[in-house]
Amino acid sequence: MRSLFSALWIGALLHAPLAAQGSPPTARQVIERIQKNVGVPWRSQTVDTFKAGDPNSPVTGIAVTMMATYDVLRRAAAAGDNLIITHEPTFYGHTDETAALAQENDAVLAAKQAFIGQHHLVIWRFHDHWHARTPDGIQTGMIRALGWEKFQNPGDSHLFVIPGTTLEKLASDIKQRLGIRTLRVVGDPAMRVTKLALNPGYPGFAGERHMLQRDDVEVLVMGEGLEWETIEYGADAAAEGKRKALVILGHIPSEQAGMEDCALWLKGFVPEVRVEFIATAEPFWPAR
Repeated sequence: MRSLFSALWIGALLHAPLAAQGSPPTARQVIERIQKNVGVPWRSQTVDTFKAGDPNSPVTGIAVTMMATYDVLRRAAAAGDNLIITHEPTFYGHTDETAALAQENDAVLAAKQAFIGQHHLVIWRFHDHWHARTPDGIQTGMIRALGWEKFQNPGDSHLFVIPGTTLEKLASDIKQRLGIRTLRVVGDPAMRVTKLALNPGYPGFAGERHMLQRDDVEVLVMGEGLEWETIEYGADAAAEGKRKALVILGHIPSEQAGMEDCALWLKGFVPEVRVEFIATAEPFWPAR
């Protein structure tokens, strides 16, 4: 009888959830594991810091996302996730400074902060070091999502040579693969293209125009840019008869798959709690 009881007890232990077998890690401990596993030296000057909540809170679930929007926070809280790992800012600026908005008694900021407090959420940003990995975590995820691995230049992860197609067909394929509602294009739809560059997010005008200046780039697939900078530059190049075009994904769709990969990576060394990817909704919709 004792051996039967022992066997049943051991079997139950082996099949019990990992979180039930010991104390879950705190948010701070999860981040310490990230710092050890990311594969690059941790910078002293970085935006990869806690933005809200108590870092010593035990983690009930981890939501990895592109941007910690109010919608994402609601979905994470409903799922029981209290640690939010976000790639982009939570409070409307690169450094997440809130002093000016707070001084204005801004109602949008106040509602978001109240929700975070009511649900005991902890928010941490993972931007600089995920980009700093070799290869770049965001770039790798986007290349996978686009299915461009076999077209990639082995010496430069931003450059690709694809089978010949038209600009219009290329844009349509990208839109479908990434599920984008409001993808925009600059250039001649009928232009035949094979040579692409992929610049997710917003590297700035200098980085974007330097890509377009290259002879081995016909189309820059980009996240976003100011309309009097990269967009005007691309439009002028096309109007001048140069074989140049832009496919503008929007910031969130241009990096989102990289954070989906981040969630999978995180599961490899945080087994005690649930880790899930929560997609950030594209904010724009096309008028009919």
